[in-house]
Amino acid sequence: MKKPELLAPAGNMESLKAAIAAGCDAIYLSGKKYGARAFANNFNNEELEEAIKLCHLYGIKVYITVNTLIYEDEVESFLKYIELVHKMNVDAVIMQDLGMMDLVRKTYPNLEIHASTQAHIHNLEGTQLMEQMGLSRVVLAREAPIELIKEIKEKTDIELEIFVHGALCLSYSGQCLMSSLIGGRSGNRGSCAQCCRQPYDLIKDNKRINKEKYLLSTKDLNTLYNIDKLIDIGVDSIKIEGRMKRPEYVYLVVSMYRKAIDTYINKGYIDITDDDIKEIKEIFNRQFTKGFIFHEENDKFTNPYRPNHMGIEIGKIIDYKNNKVTIKLSDELNIGDGIRILGNDIGLTVSTMFKNNKKVESAYKQDLITIPLKDRVEKNSKVVKTTDIKQLKSIDDLIKKGRKIDIVMNVIVKENELLQLSISDGINKVNVTSEQVIEKALNQPTTKDDIIKQLCKLGNTIYQVQDIILDYNDKLFIPVKVLNEIRRMAIDELNQKRLYSIPFTKNVYSIDVPNFKVVEKKSLLISDIKDYEVCDEVYVDNIDLFNQLDNPTLKLERVLEHLPDYHQRLLVGELGSVYKYQNIVTDFSLNVTNSYTVALLHSLGVDKVTLSYELNDSQIKNIIDNYHNRYHKHPNLELIIQGYEEVMISKYKLPNDTYLVDKFHNKYRIVVKNNLMHIYNYKLRNMNSNYYQMGINWLRINKD
Repeated sequence: MKKPELLAPAGNMESLKAAIAAGCDAIYLSGKKYGARAFANNFNNEELEEAIKLCHLYGIKVYITVNTLIYEDEVESFLKYIELVHKMNVDAVIMQDLGMMDLVRKTYPNLEIHASTQAHIHNLEGTQLMEQMGLSRVVLAREAPIELIKEIKEKTDIELEIFVHGALCLSYSGQCLMSSLIGGRSGNRGSCAQCCRQPYDLIKDNKRINKEKYLLSTKDLNTLYNIDKLIDIGVDSIKIEGRMKRPEYVYLVVSMYRKAIDTYINKGYIDITDDDIKEIKEIFNRQFTKGFIFHEENDKFTNPYRPNHMGIEIGKIIDYKNNKVTIKLSDELNIGDGIRILGNDIGLTVSTMFKNNKKVESAYKQDLITIPLKDRVEKNSKVVKTTDIKQLKSIDDLIKKGRKIDIVMNVIVKENELLQLSISDGINKVNVTSEQVIEKALNQPTTKDDIIKQLCKLGNTIYQVQDIILDYNDKLFIPVKVLNEIRRMAIDELNQKRLYSIPFTKNVYSIDVPNFKVVEKKSLLISDIKDYEVCDEVYVDNIDLFNQLDNPTLKLERVLEHLPDYHQRLLVGELGSVYKYQNIVTDFSLNVTNSYTVALLHSLGVDKVTLSYELNDSQIKNIIDNYHNRYHKHPNLELIIQGYEEVMISKYKLPNDTYLVDKFHNKYRIVVKNNLMHIYNYKLRNMNSNYYQMGINWLRINKD
């Protein structure tokens, strides 16, 4: 049974050290640019270099997220950044942008690339395309079921990485445009405004049909009890979400998965208790789901009550009077804890607490306590603890204690010879000798205990002595300075052996692309025969309509876990279809934002490439101009100029033919088809520029 890599998040140096202390095998993090968590603290260049060296000393790999879409005018600086982190010896970069994957793979052949979950790889064929392009690993979509993961693992040689814990996107990652098109903050660019965590009403036939407000807010993923299934099928990396979380969260969750993996590998069962789950709930939870990976039921996937930390219930309100609230506790409460009183939704940090009219620091189950509170609250309201001060202090102590690497020392001390010290960490071994010959003691000889005590003084290094073997006759004098110096020399040499370099090679990028004619054509996407108009190409999204028209192009869904055989012309929306089919047009959902992606798709046989919704006119022109200048060919590009943009696609489903209404009274149409929920923008896209003169060949109107 292969032991999977445990991959931890780090949004800053404190979280990185917490992940190390908790026992992770690898860490993913981001620099200040190009990461899909732009609002995490992230690492500047100096911190990145420090983080990589520190992790490598511990034998921990580092993966840097550069998983945003890259615009044309950013490519040069993006490539310089990739070269910078490559020279820092990062173990891999995690990427979404298809064109940048190709550019980096060809330019820096020794740098590993992992396909981000933002790349929307959710089937065998998409994984095979990444393998064909020379990537080392695929982070599969969080929605991929366990059976599909198993099939992909059996039929490919590429590494698979799976998210197992933390926040979930309601939409397939990389396929949500809601934040971008509505609020101008692109999730594909790391600036998601978390539209799914906002309140909505659900309207059907002009009537509100929802009770709770947070209809799109997912529970947090928690697969601790199911981790054995991923280990059994040979998943290479088990990944925890949390680059926006505090260090204590990172430590606790990573340590729990470390425990679960190790007990299953070593003992054949997962040693996770109810108390362990309670600990995780205390640190942060939105309630838990095992996710679509383990076939969670639709109605158990979201938490419509609130979009943030739920805490754990610790009591209820017995009385409120004279600006004091009385609480009957069902769990422990301490000064410094954070609580929330539900109903009124009042949050506070407990700074004063009374029991039997006496101030107390702590109270326990069944105790009646009173705390000052200006806001009136309702009797019988539930009280939840959102911060446990004792838990945080306990975790902080464990983080400070850190993680140590066991070493074995072998010391040989002989009269009139140099002192010899060898150190082994089980893999690496170093041998050093003192600069000074050891002489017979004239007075008090150095004892064995003296030698051991001095050599074991490893201070703030990452090492601890597991065993020390000493060849010595107790009749010699060894200056403390000599022992300190030889220990320092040995540790420095061991550090250098534990650090490693990724060979740096830089090649010239090249690609072969076809040349297309310059044309001015129109296309149309329809779902109903009544919307049909004569144009140069018609896309239809169902077989019945396909059979009614003369030579239409069939539009495939952008989520296809298994791809059927087709032999006609297709409009495709995901990468597996690019790999499998011929005579294809790619849709907006491939997120094409630069000329390198256009070139790659054309080189793979794509006849026509639809540009991303997220581009403005100057960016569109820039793509075409740079394509001409670099490849001396003309691309075959399509632009959607009119229609209601599809802003989200989800495996989770609200009722069909309904509308979401946000706090600004905007209405978003919901359509459920192919067992997937599609959400459409409230406003009509209507672009009007001289796109043909820019070099666009096709202008499309969507009427679906």
